[in-house]
This record gives sequence, structure tokens and C-alpha cells, in this order.
Amino acid sequence: MNPTEKALWFVESRLPEAISLDDVANSSGVSRFHVTRAFAAATGRSVMGYLRSRRLTEAARRLAAGAPDILSVALDAGYASHEAFTRAFRDQFGTTPELVRAQGSLKNLDLVEPILMDQSFLTNLEPPRFETSRPFLIAGLGERYSCETSAGIPMQWQKFGPYIGNIPGEVGDIAYGVCVNGDDAGNFDYIAGVEVSDFSDLPKEFSRVRVPAQKYAVFAHRDHISTIRRTVNTIWNKWLPASGHKIADAPEFERYGPEFDPRSGNGGLEIWIPVKG
Repeated sequence: MNPTEKALWFVESRLPEAISLDDVANSSGVSRFHVTRAFAAATGRSVMGYLRSRRLTEAARRLAAGAPDILSVALDAGYASHEAFTRAFRDQFGTTPELVRAQGSLKNLDLVEPILMDQSFLTNLEPPRFETSRPFLIAGLGERYSCETSAGIPMQWQKFGPYIGNIPGEVGDIAYGVCVNGDDAGNFDYIAGVEVSDFSDLPKEFSRVRVPAQKYAVFAHRDHISTIRRTVNTIWNKWLPASGHKIADAPEFERYGPEFDPRSGNGGLEIWIPVKG
């Protein structure tokens, strides 16, 4: 099984237990960062967010079936108090545990069912080349995303487009989509930017990233930009586990050359994954 399949099996087989991201990573045989990134690439969810949603879904089922004690349901779902459980339940379903129990129905609840992995990896992923990047500076518009909100990235590029060619210190004709500051919950900062010679005189709304010298595995994505998630999923859940390479603590990024057409989404791009050694 790949890391995401192992993580899904571990979570589902220990749903009532107190498990941590470290537990999930250990069961998957990869680092916390790797399992977080691989799980998001394959499912569009964070590992711990999925665990929380699954527990709340099973709690909702018990309540709709008439569970006599809401606190017991809360404790079994991993919440230390009725109040904390109610807040999480309302955030997930837009209603209260009491109302679900009183109505005895799951109607209109956005339940999260177990994910069945679709083994739709790319069969034609090109072997990567390996490069050691020079240090360089990236500046552009930054946003923080969760796994669930990352669909907003194309709009971010639309907002950034008018700046290209008019940025102080802009270098070359390459654009970069840089992922940094990822956390255990699957949140990350994404900067749509360009290389700059220095960080002076930039628009105040710009984010800035220093990309250090680093070894990268560089993958070509030649299809339409809309299919990039499948390529990323194949890299993280198939190529990386089989390659023996370990992820390095450095920015990962997409590199858009002049052949990429942002209007049509065609032309291809490169995906740069930092690796150790």
C-alpha cells in the first residue's frame, strides 16, 4: 500500500482511539510532512481533519439512533467536554447534537464516509531529473490555504497576472508557485510569484520567499494545468515511496516557463520536490 492507503487503514481501524499525526506517520512509514502532503494530494483533505470529520460522522449516527448520553458520545469522539463536542459538531454539520438526537435523522447532514482510494496514478510519469538549485528570491502574492480551500489558487494567479512584467527587480520570464510553511493540519502558504534581484521597492501587499540552494527532483507535467493534482498524487504516493528518497525541509514549487499559456492552461510546467542528499 502507498502512504495514503496505509494512513486511511490506520485511521479507520483505530477511529475511537486517541491517535496522533506521529502515529499515522509511523504506520505509513514516512515522515509527518510526507504523510500530510501525500494524504492531501490524494484526498483533498488533511489527515487529522479527516479523522475529526469521521469521528463526528459516527457520533452523529449514534445520536440519530437515540444515544441516551451525549457526553458519552462526546468522550468516545475524543472530546473532553460536552461544550467542546457541541462546538465541533456545529462547525461540521451546522446543527447541534441535541437537535440531531431529537429528530432521530441524519437528513441534511454533510456526513464524511470512509474514503476508498482510487488507484488512478499516472502510468506515464516521466522519471525526474535531479538538480541542485542556486539560492534565489521569489516575490508575489501569497495566501494561506487548507487542503479544502486550495481550489482558490487559480484565482490567486488571476490576481497576480497584471503584476508580471512590472515588478521592481524582476528577473527573467519564469513564474513560480511556491509552497512553504506547511503544518500538521495540512495548511500551507502559497506564493504566486517571480524571481527578483532583491526585496526592496516591492508592493506592500507582496510576500517574499528565500529559496536556498537545494537538491530537487524535477518532474515534468505536460498536460493541462487542471490535471496537476493527479501528477502530484503520483509523485507523493507512488514515486517517492518507491524511490528511497527522503523529503528535505525546503520550499517545493511549480515552475512556469514562457511556453506555459496562463489563459488556456496549456504548455506544461515543472514540479520541483526537495530531496535529501
